Amino acid sequence: MSTSGPLLSQRLTRPLLFLLATGAAVSVANLYYNQPLLLLIGHTFHQSASHMGLISMATQAGYAVGLFIFTPLGDVWPRRKLIIWLCLACAVSLFGLATSHTLWEVAGFSFVTGVCAVTPQILLPLTADLADDNRRGQAVGTVMSGLLLGVLAARTVSGLAATWIGWRGVYIAAGILMLALAVLMRLALPALPAKSRARYLTLVGTMWHLWRSEPLLRQSSAIGAALFGAFSVLWTVLAFRLDAPPYHMNSAAVGLFGIAGIAGVLGSPITGRLADKRGPYFMVGVGIIATLLAFVILWSVSSAIVGLIIGIFLMDFGVQTGQVSNQARIYALAPEMRSRINSVFMVCYFLGGAIGSAVGSTAYDHFGWTGACATAVFLIACALTVHLLRRPAPRTRELEQSV
Repeated sequence: MSTSGPLLSQRLTRPLLFLLATGAAVSVANLYYNQPLLLLIGHTFHQSASHMGLISMATQAGYAVGLFIFTPLGDVWPRRKLIIWLCLACAVSLFGLATSHTLWEVAGFSFVTGVCAVTPQILLPLTADLADDNRRGQAVGTVMSGLLLGVLAARTVSGLAATWIGWRGVYIAAGILMLALAVLMRLALPALPAKSRARYLTLVGTMWHLWRSEPLLRQSSAIGAALFGAFSVLWTVLAFRLDAPPYHMNSAAVGLFGIAGIAGVLGSPITGRLADKRGPYFMVGVGIIATLLAFVILWSVSSAIVGLIIGIFLMDFGVQTGQVSNQARIYALAPEMRSRINSVFMVCYFLGGAIGSAVGSTAYDHFGWTGACATAVFLIACALTVHLLRRPAPRTRELEQSV
């Protein structure tokens, strides 16, 4: 059972599980460091909110591309090698961000960072493969918790750190973390062979076939894209809103609003239990309505700090509820192809986020906070329309409730 590294074994030990969870957190955080930093980067290059939305859009579009390329590649390449190369490439891209001289360089390196930040999507199925049958759910849940922690902590950490070391320093520190992660993965991960001998293009073709043949997958993907688009509208323009009257807050304060995102973590188990009782279709509707209500609050009482906190808390709960419930029902479609089904969903999800960042920042530049919130409400209305256009048939209801 030994492999080429000194610490390797094909058992999922507690230290290895901790490393996998940490790797998921550190990797996914690279997607979200920029959100509290957009104002500082904009000041450096003398750019408006609409131009700074390009950075968020590039990062999320890059992640969508990375999901499309590397998730199926994880089935046909040795995963340790793939993970190490992704970590190293991400480190180089982060150092490029830190030394950029123009906004276009920042956007370009942000895109590459997004492409390389898909490591958690390789680590999750790897964890499932390494875990014993009676501990698989717990092990995957641990790594997923690490991923969620990375999502939540990234904004707060980058916002606070930027007040001490600047936005360039944040990216240098992130690059060093990715280099360290590459070394640890080289030492600790077992050198498992590729899972499949299928051709890479065959796997990609399967994803396209799933999109064409499964209307429920198309519906869930469209709803997820619209909800995450609304989510991205807020986080792209929030730093600019808090810089304006009556707040005049810095990036550290913007980062602290990320703590409100704990609603997503707290809401996931609740959503799962309710989805078991009422069905995922019902809970997707709950997520859409909660997100819509959140933006009504953000739109109407944005001058009160408590209104922002409540709105962000409710929005995160709504988007997370929609995502968990959508994934619960698409996973029932073809259990043997869940990885590729999830890839299709997540590619659409982050493309929606990229569109939300671009359109929302432009709306904010021309129409202020009202324009940004109106853009988000329009996206949520699209999600609600798609949700209501196709109700589950009786057979689908039974399938959903069996998840």
